[in-house]
Amino acid sequence: MPDFNTYSAAELKRRDEMATRLRHGSEAASIAMSAGTVQDIPFPKKLAPVPKPMSKTPDPNASLPRADVIAMMDTSAEGHAMADVLTPGHGLESWYDYAKNYKSHFRPLIQNGAPSTYGNRLGSYFPIEINGVKVLVYKSELHMHEDAKKLPDGSMSLPIKDMFAQLIEEAKPKVFLTTGTSGGVYCSMHLGDVAVSRAARFTCFKDFKDAPFNHETFTSDWTIPQKYSAQAHQLMQKYAPHLTGKNVPKGTPPNPKCACSSAVYPVDIHYDGENGIPKFHPILTTDIFEYGTSKNNLDKLGMAVEMDDACLGLSVKENKLKVKWACVRNLSDPTINGDLDTKTQENCAEYWYVKFGYWTTVMSALTTWGIIAGM
Repeated sequence: MPDFNTYSAAELKRRDEMATRLRHGSEAASIAMSAGTVQDIPFPKKLAPVPKPMSKTPDPNASLPRADVIAMMDTSAEGHAMADVLTPGHGLESWYDYAKNYKSHFRPLIQNGAPSTYGNRLGSYFPIEINGVKVLVYKSELHMHEDAKKLPDGSMSLPIKDMFAQLIEEAKPKVFLTTGTSGGVYCSMHLGDVAVSRAARFTCFKDFKDAPFNHETFTSDWTIPQKYSAQAHQLMQKYAPHLTGKNVPKGTPPNPKCACSSAVYPVDIHYDGENGIPKFHPILTTDIFEYGTSKNNLDKLGMAVEMDDACLGLSVKENKLKVKWACVRNLSDPTINGDLDTKTQENCAEYWYVKFGYWTTVMSALTTWGIIAGM
């Protein structure tokens, strides 16, 4: 196994606090959307997402409706971006609450103060269709890092794993896509690029460091449709100025050399098994706010780093679920310049995450659209 980040107790505490602060904070959504929101996307004819509001608001405790695909994200900025792209005219606030078994099964496994405890729900969803494919766009309120609670046997709870199983067992999707923000690990990838992988790997440092599944990789062996990948890529360029051009939210990085990648580029989509990326090169799931640098070798382990995706792979494996899955992750922070001191590196990663969570997620939402349209 190649070397990658190791941390002192103080660094772990700081990274743990960063994860909580950024996950809970609404600042990322408000700042990232300050330069406007995406509207009137010129999708190819007859391929635009079509919202399918339910005739009656469902009971939050009701089972999910059937769908061919579930596309899931988690943060507020991600949810607003996904709603603007995939449920136009139906903002995140109008999505339907989902709380099936929350009080009876999930709440006892969740620590006080976790995001779901404020609304007493697992998440919210909205049905759409893309090219005849039925989709549930779903925002999760459960998170591996935020929910973790020490159990009587000394292990840490992982309620999101059970939520994945419940969603799949109820909606019976053929495909499950996890989407949203992640940190870059390749200096050749840029802010707003999208990493698509059929694999996810636990790379945990704190609460789940000693979990039996830590360092395990899960895969889903299927061919991701790319029929409309070029159209998705073209649509992404329309909104790239919100990342590098005149529409960028105000503010400057803590250091002009924060990233190890260039500052001007066309946003791109990267698939595992293509263009030099190994087949099933995973998305890395960690339990602290982690990021790649030009020196920490995370690119040897995976394509990008985030905090939930491997829980889906674990749930599919343990519950023997019949579903194909993939991770569609936009780079909300590019790979950091490893020559900078540790605190500056952290400030750089946080700056990008807060500023660009919304607009980078627009890129993964468009990539998600392209994959589903091709089904």
